[in-house]
Amino acid sequence: MSLDTHFVAGSWRRGADRLDIRNPSDLDELAGSYTLATADDVRDAVAAARAAQPVWRAATVEQRSLVLDSISRALFDRKDELARIAATEGGKTIPDALGEITRAGHLARFFAAEALRAPGETLGSVRPGVEVDVTREPVGVIGLVTPWNFPVATPMWKIAPALAFGNAIVWKPSEKTPGISVAVTRIVAQALAEHGMPTALFNMLVGAGPQVGAAVVDAVDAVSFTGSVNTGRRIAVRCAERMVRVQLELGGQNPLVVLADADPGRAADIAVNSAYFHAGQRCTATGRLVVEDGIHDAFVAAMTERMAALRVGHSLLPDTQIGPVIDEFQLTKNLGYIESGLREGAEVAAGGTRLDRPTRGWFLAPTLFTGTSNAMTINREEVFGPVASVIRVRDYEEALAVANDTDYGLSSGIITNSMKHARHFQANVQSGMTMLNLPTAGVDYHVPFGGRKMSSYGPREQGRSAIEFYTIIKTAYRAL
Repeated sequence: MSLDTHFVAGSWRRGADRLDIRNPSDLDELAGSYTLATADDVRDAVAAARAAQPVWRAATVEQRSLVLDSISRALFDRKDELARIAATEGGKTIPDALGEITRAGHLARFFAAEALRAPGETLGSVRPGVEVDVTREPVGVIGLVTPWNFPVATPMWKIAPALAFGNAIVWKPSEKTPGISVAVTRIVAQALAEHGMPTALFNMLVGAGPQVGAAVVDAVDAVSFTGSVNTGRRIAVRCAERMVRVQLELGGQNPLVVLADADPGRAADIAVNSAYFHAGQRCTATGRLVVEDGIHDAFVAAMTERMAALRVGHSLLPDTQIGPVIDEFQLTKNLGYIESGLREGAEVAAGGTRLDRPTRGWFLAPTLFTGTSNAMTINREEVFGPVASVIRVRDYEEALAVANDTDYGLSSGIITNSMKHARHFQANVQSGMTMLNLPTAGVDYHVPFGGRKMSSYGPREQGRSAIEFYTIIKTAYRAL
């Protein structure tokens, strides 16, 4: 197995320290061996990106579009191979991994079209004999720092618009999922080479955040980061000190409101999907189930019935619905939150324990707390695992107040047959995205993604909004 993990200046290179990745579904299986980059590798990558970016900037919009179209087709063509890599090193089920890679293919295809229609306008001046052109230019070298939970889709919704609008890239993916990052890099590099573009404009380095991530943040022209709130804050401060633009997508403690007029079974189906699929490791997952008193008992009964039937197991088995959490650190953190809930008076209605399976892995039973208040730690912080809490409320007004009583504001949802309450909720809930009779997790690739409060900072990702971060507006005057 090659240890040449990092793609720098158009070539693969080996890093300093060895990194062995174990299959979280079977710790006896080595998923792959890689190496960790250094700050010197980052310096070389940024220099290569700066040297190559003018060529890409000068490329026609059709050339950029064709490169992105090639990336899209490769993702679709190789989806089965890529899904197995993602499942083996990250614990995703094969259906979940296939869904993610398909979404990444759609993202690349969407921005292949956006590259062709980057907007600009010509305006008349208030002065006679003068015209004004308003155009968009690439920012330069973009630093992308991405997490392990969606190791293909999240990078692609940054990579694709960065390339579409003429930027070069230095990408620092999570060191927990290096194999899929290497595979994605090979696809991007091949697409650039096929169309005669310098591969050095796309660089990828696997490494720890405090060393490699920090070096990237300190050297590029803009930073797009998805990860924890604390890390995001440090990045925002550093970017402000350097006066470079920054885009942050951070955590969530997302509420799903269930009103008394809802069908308990349908509400439970939506809630189980929201809270537990992908082992709860989604920033848009439901953490708080805010349930009106009149449906509380029936809803909890429906939830526990459905949770008892969930199949947790090895990610590669065809009947598995929920795989393991990513690693021992995440499992320990999740179990710590469960202990915290019990200490603060919550009751476990389902799950709450580590699971034994035929293979050694990081398996956690999907967990449902009842008897919780919005002040409990499990309802204030992002658990990032298959854990959700029920908060009983008197009426819709209290439900809305509880939903908004959080430091986060990424996604939210309401389950109701009342159009009055649905419209009021969507207009007044303090979140960047909101769902009616749908899971809080699950968004389209062609519309804006992002939140408010501590969940997001800077311009939105995805859709046509992405151009705001990846381009700079220039206003040019000319005499006629």
